[in-house]
Amino acid sequence: MKKLKYILFGLVIAGSSCSKFDEINTNPEATKKVTSAMIATRIIINIANQPTQKGFLQPYMLNKNIVWTEFVESYQYNGFGSTGLSFTSINDAHFMAQFAGTEKLAKSYDGLMYFARAVKFFESTMDLGDIPYQDALKGETDKNYFPKYDTQKDVFIGVLAELERADQLFAEGEKFAGDPMYGGDPVKWRKLVNSFALHVLIQLSKKESDSDLQIKSKFQQILANKPIFTSNADNYQLIRSDKSGQIYPFYKVGNNFTIYPIMSTEIIDRLKTLQDRRLFYYAAPSPVKLEGGMSQQEFGAYVGIDPSLVYDNITAIKSTRDYSKLNDRYTEIATGEPTQQLSYSQLCFIVAEAATRGWIADPAVDWYKKGVEASMKFIYDNTPNAAQFHHDMPLDATYISTYVTGLGAAFPVAPEARIEAIITQKYLASFLQSEFYTYYDYRRTGYPKWKINSASSLNSEAPDRIPVRWKYPSSEFNYNTENVDAAVARQYDGVDDINKLMWILK
Repeated sequence: MKKLKYILFGLVIAGSSCSKFDEINTNPEATKKVTSAMIATRIIINIANQPTQKGFLQPYMLNKNIVWTEFVESYQYNGFGSTGLSFTSINDAHFMAQFAGTEKLAKSYDGLMYFARAVKFFESTMDLGDIPYQDALKGETDKNYFPKYDTQKDVFIGVLAELERADQLFAEGEKFAGDPMYGGDPVKWRKLVNSFALHVLIQLSKKESDSDLQIKSKFQQILANKPIFTSNADNYQLIRSDKSGQIYPFYKVGNNFTIYPIMSTEIIDRLKTLQDRRLFYYAAPSPVKLEGGMSQQEFGAYVGIDPSLVYDNITAIKSTRDYSKLNDRYTEIATGEPTQQLSYSQLCFIVAEAATRGWIADPAVDWYKKGVEASMKFIYDNTPNAAQFHHDMPLDATYISTYVTGLGAAFPVAPEARIEAIITQKYLASFLQSEFYTYYDYRRTGYPKWKINSASSLNSEAPDRIPVRWKYPSSEFNYNTENVDAAVARQYDGVDDINKLMWILK
């Protein structure tokens, strides 16, 4: 009886006081209405941000930027598993235009939507091959919960079309709110959209003769007629601050992983060979070399570890203290450097490669030199002018000018040697930047020539190779079985194999 009375009392309270209950439990400081700007901010942060702490460095283990010494790390030893296949971060992007208020504003927000879609679909197809595209994101509108997979070729055609549409919309739009990257400037967004399109096109280099894609003509048209990056001020990047949630991803506070990364020989040795002062900004000198009488200004004072060595050998070297850790600017400065997804420097190397391949008439060497110059200026401009961070070897204007001139004079003559030089410089300019984009270039061109050690490789089926793709997520096999099985059969002879070539690599 007591229990019954309590329930009845509760029902009375619930029935008579619902509105008051809602009032009491409403946060007066929280927004009650979703705006276009709110959605835009979330989408931009999602596509431009990078993970923090160890998660931040994982792509750079695969890219051979660093050696990880905590324990055996899969990416360092070329061990691949499955990856995600989710587009939920953009499933509400279409609401931005609906809430915009004016036609021009709606066009800018739609431009952002198409760009974000292009980025998400591009990155997913680059990782996996065929993916859902035409049927994707139709669960709410069409109740299509089991999307079919499109061929990778059709996905790329779609991605390029969406980038073109984004450029048109931004050209017809106006400044919009909610943009932490470019302040809502549609001209800067056009530069990004078109520069990203050139990035997509260069990834199709093996398909340059495919008449359906029209790769060369599209590249030429963008370069000649559309706005693209012209300086580091246009970089697709997030500028960091010392505010919570905005600090540099590997800053030391609250970060227990700063003791584990060591500079890789793949970076150190190339910079030493080239006598490139970026070495003094990327790395710290070996304490053993300094104790032995070397100066922090000497290239010989910097020592990397071969990331392909078996783990026990790496830990043995670490115990000697004769190695270079990351430069202090990555751990000691809360604002660090901006984190890039695509930079002006990288764009210059993309155009240099296109010129080398005969897609455009521009001299490849000019874009090659501009790429190195932009990389060095970016580092100099985003690093405090202190010996702690450049070891008294600053990348000042005089050094950059002299160095770039010499590099241009040594630019190779043979086309393949030029491709190697361009991709190598693009790699060096992308140190701890752009996540997996360096890996995409490696599997497409074979450059840089990273060391592979069969004795340490976790690629059990092909220990002498770095895998060329990730596996589809298990959730697809569990819930979208028919469609993912068809995609695997169509591409990889029915085996979801990390060593099977996707369409763009054939």
